[in-house]
Amino acid sequence: MRTFKCVAMRLLFFILALPASCQGCPEKCMCSSQTVKCQNQDLDQIPHSIPTNTTFLFITGNNISRISVESFPTRLELLTDLYLSGNGIEDVDAMVFQNLPNLVRLDLSNNNIQTFSEEALPDDNKLQVLNLSKCFHNHSRIEMYLSGVRNASLQQLTVLDLSDNDLVILPDDLFSRMISLVHLNLRNSSIVSILNGTLKVPPLQELDLRDNSIRGIPTSTLTEFSLKPNLDIYLAGNPWRCDCFIEELLTWLKNSTRVSDVQNLTCLDPERLRRQRLVQVKPSQLKCFGNMEGVLETSYVFLGLVLALIGVIFLLVLYLNRKGIKRWMYNIRDACRDHMEGYHYRYEINTDPRLANLSINSDV
Repeated sequence: MRTFKCVAMRLLFFILALPASCQGCPEKCMCSSQTVKCQNQDLDQIPHSIPTNTTFLFITGNNISRISVESFPTRLELLTDLYLSGNGIEDVDAMVFQNLPNLVRLDLSNNNIQTFSEEALPDDNKLQVLNLSKCFHNHSRIEMYLSGVRNASLQQLTVLDLSDNDLVILPDDLFSRMISLVHLNLRNSSIVSILNGTLKVPPLQELDLRDNSIRGIPTSTLTEFSLKPNLDIYLAGNPWRCDCFIEELLTWLKNSTRVSDVQNLTCLDPERLRRQRLVQVKPSQLKCFGNMEGVLETSYVFLGLVLALIGVIFLLVLYLNRKGIKRWMYNIRDACRDHMEGYHYRYEINTDPRLANLSINSDV
């Protein structure tokens, strides 16, 4: 009997304690230990009842278009990893992460970010990993999209993922404040060139530029690469144009150990060098005919436009002076007619012997 009472008391205590243990977990979320997962639940905002002991927070695959200072009203001292991918986020407002002082890893991938406030993170933040892949889809506004990232306080950032974006050209001072950045992923981001000075500041150790639209690399950028002794670069999957302008790149590739996938770099054009490895191309094979043809074609087009403009101006002048031209043509016609009548008269005289003798006598 006594044993039964003890069991009953323990069961009652367990039943009473169960709601208390589940009370901190947000609705539509799963909580285990220090991890909270709110995935694919059609949420339109960040749940406000996140347990204060949370270390890993996954809020992915929902419909949250904006995150602001109200998104995290409770201070989460222990939170180090925050995953917000695939939510359709467009706006990252100021002070949104102010209550996450120990945030180390932030994943905002697969969103549609339009604005990223430079004050989203506190000045003393500890962020080390930032994932912004598949976030920027309009290269014409990329300067505005990345202005917040460029001016944000990211002194401790070591890993930045900007892959699978529509970047085309990187702002030249994008990484100027990222003094600890060592891993930069720019894979498949439609990049056509790396401008001088863009990668000068960060002490990079790994740079992924695979599957972009790079046809050549400027000499100044190659010099910057050479000044980073621990840098590994990945360049495969770019449409290299093997003409005379790539000669310095070929020399650098043959003498440098920076490019880890150098054996996978092949020419796309001209046709005679297609699929040939860059390190096997000889300087004597590099021609600039393709470029000269392009210059000549452009010159011909320009010349045609100039001639067309001159023709239009000439016709306009003729039209405006049509009356004077008509009068001038009539005068010419009359003068020619008088002159021809004189020739005709002389011809008649010369063909008639009687008139010819008369003409000779009259001359005498």
